[in-house]
Amino acid sequence: MNSLKTELSALWEAIKTLSFKETFIFISVAVITFLSMHYASKGFFRRTFETTDFTFYSTLYWFSADGFLMLIIPMILIPLVLKGKPADYGFRLGDYKFGLKSSLLFIAVMLPFLWIASGDKSFASTYPQGGTYVRENISVLFYYELFVGLYMLAWEFFWRGYMMFGLKQKFGFYAIFIQMIPFFILHRGKPDIETFASILGGLILGVQAWRANSFIYCFLVHWAVMIFVDVISVLRYKSQSYGIGIDSFIKLFTN
Repeated sequence: MNSLKTELSALWEAIKTLSFKETFIFISVAVITFLSMHYASKGFFRRTFETTDFTFYSTLYWFSADGFLMLIIPMILIPLVLKGKPADYGFRLGDYKFGLKSSLLFIAVMLPFLWIASGDKSFASTYPQGGTYVRENISVLFYYELFVGLYMLAWEFFWRGYMMFGLKQKFGFYAIFIQMIPFFILHRGKPDIETFASILGGLILGVQAWRANSFIYCFLVHWAVMIFVDVISVLRYKSQSYGIGIDSFIKLFTN
């Protein structure tokens, strides 16, 4: 009994050394991620609702629900619990010159690699994640990408804003590595090349957000990449052209 009291006393002393802000951020990120995995998923939508197109509507639900959990909830917690402002967590323009220049550079570098990756039929068939309904209806693709934008805004704010900037003061540059780990893990189930690339992507976007003092430019890069992947995948699907040469690129648009 004395041994148990000693252990509990030591534990309590250790807990008292923790700072509230960082502890709350770690716990809230875990809780929100749990809610996202279990209640904002396509699987939850399929189990709960009945619809004629599970893939399309479940994807829109996923994007909207995660948009609420990862964007709106932290935006409420920041002033209410953490007594801060969204700007303190990267929700600002920051160094817009660096942000815009680096975004254009990242996009220009990534597009050729994405073009090559989309030549893999299994990769191209994964996107758009809204399924056949989006692939078959170009007009639907446009407003579908707005939901993608909402999701990307929430996703980037949650990891590169709320988590990274929230931990920046305590952990310094290590906050970039901390946010990269769950970012990478949550790419599980995506094509292998995308999952592996998310390690480097998470670090690069973290550095960009850190340097620009804003997560907004990470959002612009991520959204632009997703639009490109979705559009190219749709065009490949319609033309059934999966080459990576210039002739294949021309064929996508002429068809």
